[in-house]
Amino acid sequence: MDKKLRINLQRVPKHVAVIMDGNGRWAKGKGMERVFGHKNALTAVRESIEAAAEINIEAITLYAFSTENWNRPKMEVNALMKLLISSLKKELPTFQKNNVKVNAIGNLDSLPSKAQKTLQEVIKLTETNSKITLTLALSYGSREEIVNTIKNISKKVVNNELQTEEIDENVINNHLYTFNLPDVDLMIRTSGEHRISNFLLWQMAYAELYFTDVLWPDFRKSDFFDAIIEYQNRERRFGKTSEQIETPNE
Repeated sequence: MDKKLRINLQRVPKHVAVIMDGNGRWAKGKGMERVFGHKNALTAVRESIEAAAEINIEAITLYAFSTENWNRPKMEVNALMKLLISSLKKELPTFQKNNVKVNAIGNLDSLPSKAQKTLQEVIKLTETNSKITLTLALSYGSREEIVNTIKNISKKVVNNELQTEEIDENVINNHLYTFNLPDVDLMIRTSGEHRISNFLLWQMAYAELYFTDVLWPDFRKSDFFDAIIEYQNRERRFGKTSEQIETPNE
């Protein structure tokens, strides 16, 4: 049976976040340099976006490059930045064809100028697309995001633009990079690692976490659908009891 047919389209997550892990190990297993794994990960990216769009998921966020990744060997970082530029250019026709809106979060000013320019061009050209929002987390770290949020809110308090008593979850949400996205419902991490690695810590407060041993370059639509099926088999209680979920009016 087609895995997609097993999915209840009325209960798909609104927002799926993905930690794309295992490129280096995949390449090493083939006797190649780590960069070879990154270059062969594009199919997994494409298939994940297509799978999400096919079942009407509103948003998918890919952890493409963390703030900590700047500490990797310079050759690998440079290769990743070049790959980002070439991939965005190559995939633009596919984004347009599939009505994908491209978004980006993170310390984007720290990216090389060519990467910034290409990224902004693709974001601009896809801004009216509406099928699904693809967010690339680039030079992203959740703790840094939260620190910046606190600083920006504090400035408004100091300037009397905001009262301390007015600060609530909505105010914080509106100052995060992801202010225009729903909270994460499902987080997928490949390669068998069981960590969230400083990724969307606030936004994943009630997310279901799904870990798979599949290395990212081998990840395909069927693997994505496996995660959705697992998500739908779980009971999301948000602090309530099972009985309250079953009888919400009591």
